[in-house]
Amino acid sequence: MGRPRRCRKIGVIPEYRCFAPEDVRSEETIDVTLDEYEALRLIDSCGYSQEEAAKQMDVSRTTVTAIYDSVRKKIAECLVYGKTLYIVSDSSCCSKDACFINEDIGKGMVLSHEYFNEKGENTMRIAVTFEDGKVYGHFGHTKFFKVYDTNDGKVLESKIVDTSGSGHGAIAGLLKELDVDSVICGGIGGGAQIALADAGIKLYSGVSGDCDEAVNKFLAGTLEYGTSANCNHHGEEGGHKCGDHSGEHKCGHHGDGHKCGHHK
Repeated sequence: MGRPRRCRKIGVIPEYRCFAPEDVRSEETIDVTLDEYEALRLIDSCGYSQEEAAKQMDVSRTTVTAIYDSVRKKIAECLVYGKTLYIVSDSSCCSKDACFINEDIGKGMVLSHEYFNEKGENTMRIAVTFEDGKVYGHFGHTKFFKVYDTNDGKVLESKIVDTSGSGHGAIAGLLKELDVDSVICGGIGGGAQIALADAGIKLYSGVSGDCDEAVNKFLAGTLEYGTSANCNHHGEEGGHKCGDHSGEHKCGHHGDGHKCGHHK
């Protein structure tokens, strides 16, 4: 029995997945795995040495060299013979998908929304605006959500998803695509509130503090929250006056704050 592959850390989810010659319709395709993409990004785009790239990916230098040589050959074949290149998410490490790590966020794994599993039949999925483990203060500007799958009042698992800097409309669409049932956030504007309602997602706003603690309180029915827009600003994309985004929320009234009961 062969030795299992070591996990390769992937720092960035590729935004573009398919590259094809414009002047021909090639039926021949070549697949590039995520670890191959990451090695190419680090060495050729970021200018890392192979040794530095190996440290970033948490593998040996010889492994990075093999990965890098493989992807360079694949790209050459596409350029020379007019083949179509696809970046795929097959098992490139430890017999499962690669580990998506973004060092900047400090905690957890960052996943593209494409890598979320289907929600279980009795699972409630909760998304929380996220920054450094805290509930981020403004829905429309959040870079990350921490998404929790829960059942029978308990957290089954949690993942962090990158919003790719989308505005409130696109974020609401992303959450709908993820099959999210409820959103916990700090400040939120009227447009975002409408977008969530249209997506059939319940809103619990005016929340601050630790994300995990907020979800545990939510499940226990003791979370204090609001259900209306509480940011005074000119649209989700523009400037706003929500106070700071580091924890204590100062966006507007909390007069509708209350303790939630059951969420089933």
